[in-house]
Order: sequence, then structure tokens, then C-alpha cells
Amino acid sequence: MKGGNMGNMMKQMQKMQKKMMKAQDELHEMTFESSAGGGMVTVVANGKKEITDIQIKEEVVDPDDVEMLQDLILTATNDVIKQIDDKTNETMGQFTKGMNMPGGMF
Repeated sequence: MKGGNMGNMMKQMQKMQKKMMKAQDELHEMTFESSAGGGMVTVVANGKKEITDIQIKEEVVDPDDVEMLQDLILTATNDVIKQIDDKTNETMGQFTKGMNMPGGMF
């Protein structure tokens, strides 16, 4: 490879890296929401997979059925994380198409 081609390739890589970082920053700023039990439990998270809010409707709080409430919280939490993973893969996947990159980079 000639020196000019290598320099050009490096510029392209830097440009792509900046775009990737911008896309990742935008992902981190996004808000994701999932609910379970017909809206009885709602979990909100950001793109960093940090839970930012959990809302529980009063009528679902039953001291005799704590398991149901736990299940609703788990369902909503797991779904919101899956949404984040799906969006991350969709967004960041555009940068890794056609490249042989090791998994788990993001």
C-alpha cells in the first residue's frame, strides 16, 4: 500500500470513529419505556441501560401477591433493556457492516 492510500484510510477511519461516537452519544441520551400488566408497572431507562424511573399503580400493590408485582417489574425491566439492545444494534450495526470485527465491541 502506498503512503497516500494509508493516510486516506486513516482519515476515513477517524471520520467513521467520530460518527460512531456521535451515534453512541445520541443513543445514551435516548429514553426507552416499557410497561407490563396493562400499564400497571412502567419502567423507564436511558440508552446507557440505567433505569431512570419505575412507576407502579397503587391498585397492583397487593401484600398477598408480591410475586405478581415482582414479575411485572421484571417483565417491564427486561423488555426495556431489550429495546435498548435492539436500538443499539440497529444504530451501531451500520458502522460494522462488512467489517470483520469481534463481537461485544459496544
